Amino acid sequence: PLAQTAAARSTPRRPADHASPLLALFLETREATEALCEPLSSEDFLVQSMPATRPVKWHLAHTTYLFEAALLIARLRRYRPFHPRFGCLFGGWEAKELDRSACGLLSRPSIEQVFSYRRYVDEQVERLLSDADELEAAELAESLLFGISHEQRHQEAMLADLLHAFWRNPLRPEYRPPAPSRPGTSLPLEWKAGPEGLCSIGAPDGDFALEHERPRHRVFLQPFELASRLVTNGELLAFVSDAGYRRPELWQPEGWRIARAEGWSAPLYWERSEGRWMQMTLAGMTALDEAEPASHLSWFEADAFARWSGARLPTEAEWETVASTMSLSGNFLESELLRPTVADGRADAPAQLFGDVWEWTASPFVPYPGTRQGPARPGAHDEDAQADNCRVLRGGSCATPQGHMRPSLRKLLAPEARWHFTGLRLARERR
Repeated sequence: PLAQTAAARSTPRRPADHASPLLALFLETREATEALCEPLSSEDFLVQSMPATRPVKWHLAHTTYLFEAALLIARLRRYRPFHPRFGCLFGGWEAKELDRSACGLLSRPSIEQVFSYRRYVDEQVERLLSDADELEAAELAESLLFGISHEQRHQEAMLADLLHAFWRNPLRPEYRPPAPSRPGTSLPLEWKAGPEGLCSIGAPDGDFALEHERPRHRVFLQPFELASRLVTNGELLAFVSDAGYRRPELWQPEGWRIARAEGWSAPLYWERSEGRWMQMTLAGMTALDEAEPASHLSWFEADAFARWSGARLPTEAEWETVASTMSLSGNFLESELLRPTVADGRADAPAQLFGDVWEWTASPFVPYPGTRQGPARPGAHDEDAQADNCRVLRGGSCATPQGHMRPSLRKLLAPEARWHFTGLRLARERR
């Protein structure tokens, strides 16, 4: 298989001890990306199902170009790029020649060439880190950690884009056979009091974080309560059955306009077949499990459901102040379930704060007070520059690598986006 061929590496030279942890994390991340390709056919690497998604081949090359641009081209005078024009195809903000909605038309470079590109860059990065002294390794660390975080984000994006592509295929193929699910029924929904008054949110100094997670700052919280678990498919089904998708009074005006124009009548991957609801997953079409968390919802759908429920979405500050007291564990990519699963948390704290589905918040994305905008990173998306009208999500999903997650991490999506692993948790004023 192509991915197995790509994963075969020459034995790296023994790096200096100060470089070993970073190099190990780099190689582990790169290998994890390629492991996600093992179930794919050659044709799967090129498919692009809508303008907002990207082919797997593009993800593989784009993540590679960031390391090449930020670590090799920017730092090594005699470095010879794998291809002098790959930046115009696979770069970030500087890739102005490529219509991103037409990435699926790029038959060249071939997928074999893209895997060769990955091996070439990996070997050069290994050499760079192995030869670096302690001071040089420290200087490389921030760019390397940013690249690793960027690639972890694209691991999840690859799976979301593949699921959408397979859903668009009338055969409804599976990405891979279903993993054993966790049996059980959903926990009764309870309300847990959150902290109030002055609280601090944002990434602490000294830890790796993205610029829009900083600075750490204080916010004032009114008394609130957070739901003890995520909203389930069964609860969304009640919303659907109560004509929730046909009641404009529940929806934001723009959300109602989009829902009507796009013909929304249920969550994205739900389908009615022979008298029962089915759901498209990475394991193909499966019967809808009413106890599992609802997924693939837009912010507009989440907001309408919350209003129908007599509740609201939490703010990101409310979510973070609760999540920062919890252990960072949950149903992440490493569980290999690749779908949300039934809550099994303890009764005295909210369950599923991390993993399963990204949780929409009520908060629009705005930079934190005092945010310092750093220089643009070669090869990276300028996410903040495209954040107009985006909403903030928190917590990660069943497709998020656990090492990517932290309580301060903010995911940004347009409110109409539905193909990501997104759901919701309810909040309300304390009663």
